Amino acid sequence: MSFNTLGLSEAILKAISKKGYNEPSPIQLKAIPPILQGKDVLASAQTGTGKTAGFTLPMLHILSEREKSKFRPIRALVLTPTRELAAQVYANVKEYSEFLNLRSAVIFGGVNQKPQAATIRQGIDILVATPGRLIDLENQGILSLKRVEILVLDEADRMLDMGFLRDIERIMGMMPAKRQNLMFSATFSKDIRKLANGILHHPVQVEATPENSTVDAINQKVYRVASGKKSDLIIKLISDGNWKQVLVFTRTKHGANKLCKKMISAGISAAAIHGNKSQGARTKALAGFKNGSVRVLVATDIAARGLDIPLLPHVVNYELPNISEDYVHRIGRTGRAGASGEAISLVSADETTYLRDIEKLVGMKIPKEILEGFEPDPNASTEPKKQGGGRSQRSNNKPKRNPQNSKKSDQSRRPKRNNRR
Repeated sequence: MSFNTLGLSEAILKAISKKGYNEPSPIQLKAIPPILQGKDVLASAQTGTGKTAGFTLPMLHILSEREKSKFRPIRALVLTPTRELAAQVYANVKEYSEFLNLRSAVIFGGVNQKPQAATIRQGIDILVATPGRLIDLENQGILSLKRVEILVLDEADRMLDMGFLRDIERIMGMMPAKRQNLMFSATFSKDIRKLANGILHHPVQVEATPENSTVDAINQKVYRVASGKKSDLIIKLISDGNWKQVLVFTRTKHGANKLCKKMISAGISAAAIHGNKSQGARTKALAGFKNGSVRVLVATDIAARGLDIPLLPHVVNYELPNISEDYVHRIGRTGRAGASGEAISLVSADETTYLRDIEKLVGMKIPKEILEGFEPDPNASTEPKKQGGGRSQRSNNKPKRNPQNSKKSDQSRRPKRNNRR
């Protein structure tokens, strides 16, 4: 089936064709028709499934078909959990609206608010935003959401995980009750369904793939290794395999920085990306990774969410996540759009419980290997290491905010999670 059969306007089809797309992905095929009909939609879609176009295309069609006000109030709001995802969604909005008379803007923390405010004051139809900066600018009277017709919550599960529930509830109160609501999430957890029940009205539920399933094209492997030998092992794998582009996940910001420094000392170009990095540093690191000047990008889960890295060949879990679903999100960075990819996990004794939970979630035993010279410690405890006072779970803390300090990043307002991310 082609995009021509979905009821999208000629201007949007022209933009789709310019990007080289011919056939809609499963999530686009399922989500676009009910959105065009004006229905609320709850969609389960993982990274790499084309979900952004799944809501962007019909949203643009609806807005372009309706009569526009001379002063262009914000008519559509796309809320994302991270700056990188906001920037990526905005890029898609710009590309697909190239031949439409629609204006859009993106706002997030960590950068000067003045250019963002100036763009909004000129009048925009679509706003892509992270919660913190959005609330700050609304508090200052720079923007109003009283004319919003379409709300999109992208990666809603991650927003809850990052402690944005109170912010979301506050933003809901800024908009008219009558509007179309679209919620996209990697999973349909109890918390997501509870949030959906409070926002969506008789939603159409769509799923691109079975919940928590992994991409078939990804070759998964585990290396059993002593905790103290992990850094030497990953350097050996990258060097011996002559890997040119590797995304490495650590559990903490400190761990990302430490591993990055060791890579550089070994002659491997690397950069770290996490919540403590400035937006400029994060943008520079990602650009270097994409153009090949940086071979290894070391990231935490939150910082990596929403990164658009096409045809990424290697993902390495330097440390396994203690939340099993995050493993699926991580390895989903490779094997995208039908391409093959490799996901390697370095697992020490104290991560045994995490590995067992992950294998249960993905429904398979992941092949395991031990390299000579990097054997696991037979005397090491299999109890999970405590991260600052206990095994970290999803946080229910509410982020504290200082509305007067609008230059702070959204990450700086989030609740502390045992030095995670």
